[in-house]
Amino acid sequence: MNRARSTRGAVPRHDDRRRSFPQLVPRSAPDGRFAATWWGNAWVAALEGSALDPARLARGEAYAGRGHVDAITVTPGRVVAYVHGSRPRPYRTEIRMRTLGDDGWERFLDEATARPDHMAALLDKDVPHALEAVAGLLPAPGDLVPDCSCPDDGYPCKHAAALCYQAARLLDEDPFVLFLMRGRGEQELLAELARRNTVRSAAESGAVVPPMPTVTARTVLAAATGSLLPSLPPELPVPDRPGRPAVFPPDPEAPDPLALDLLATEAAARAHAFLVTGHDPVAVLTPWQDAVRLAAAYPGSGLTASSRALYRDLARALGRTPTDLARAVAAWRQGGPDGLAVLEEPWDPPAGPFDRARPALLAADFPAFRPWRNRLSGESLQLRLGRDGLWYGYESDAGREDWWPRGAPDRDPVGALAGLLRR
Repeated sequence: MNRARSTRGAVPRHDDRRRSFPQLVPRSAPDGRFAATWWGNAWVAALEGSALDPARLARGEAYAGRGHVDAITVTPGRVVAYVHGSRPRPYRTEIRMRTLGDDGWERFLDEATARPDHMAALLDKDVPHALEAVAGLLPAPGDLVPDCSCPDDGYPCKHAAALCYQAARLLDEDPFVLFLMRGRGEQELLAELARRNTVRSAAESGAVVPPMPTVTARTVLAAATGSLLPSLPPELPVPDRPGRPAVFPPDPEAPDPLALDLLATEAAARAHAFLVTGHDPVAVLTPWQDAVRLAAAYPGSGLTASSRALYRDLARALGRTPTDLARAVAAWRQGGPDGLAVLEEPWDPPAGPFDRARPALLAADFPAFRPWRNRLSGESLQLRLGRDGLWYGYESDAGREDWWPRGAPDRDPVGALAGLLRR
């Protein structure tokens, strides 16, 4: 009884090898294909290459398009969902596939860490075409084995085809779903990729740490009895760059290893900057500015599957929304702390550059802009004058006050808008 009471409020353990996804609303790619990525279409091609009845495939694609596939659960070697058909009760449908053995994963990990651009692509939820050659990673015709509780003995039945089409959407959003199907969870893979990348980088650098100057304890004790103490050894030289953080393997009882890696990397960068300059550039930032800086430094552009969790957690911690953070990140990438201030702090500029901007824009054949404090607004373009004397460009859909930072700042308002229109 006491044991049951003590575990009642325990936090559930994270299962890296089981992921569930809510019901999807599919969208076809612009060229009419069901999937948008090359690996998603490889999954669809494996289904269609082994199908015995094109009519059942067409029915399955229509089922997927009408939202007949409920939540999908992915575990190693299996994709399962309930699919609604013509009867009131849905059918339990699954797709089975072979998982990769240790040798297959060794080949994949060796290829993935052989080049830095492969690592960067995987962290940004993209699969380089070079990894397509890794044997057994992508399914081939005959690799996907359908099974369904319906009475149809087609291969596959329309319910299994619908599940397979929807699974392609999951792969589009996050290729780590494919790796999970093949037997490895995301956190497990990321930890191993990080470990191998660290080992490879250390081997390539070939750096040799010089021995640290020392003073023996015997010398110090002898000097303390009557002589002057020996001089201290010279200070060690400051390294050229911050050190790499340790590798944090996943542990259900520990914090997220990616979050630990981010914090360790930040601490190393700040310590190195302080050693070199005697100044900590982050110490003067507010918590919100620091959160924006962290999100802006995250690899990749825009909100990918891998960055959504970071944006969500940072925004929630500061009482903001992920959209607020995404807009602030765009401002930070546009002009750093000054760009963020331009986004969030309207002010009244003195006469001079602001007053001369409107006739200069009219002379350059731009439509008339409405002035308000440090802002000049048009139908879908806006300029904001920063306290640093630079003009910052913004865009919005016509008729909406939903302004987003765009382009590079410029001391000339015409130049700021011209650079914006060249994008």
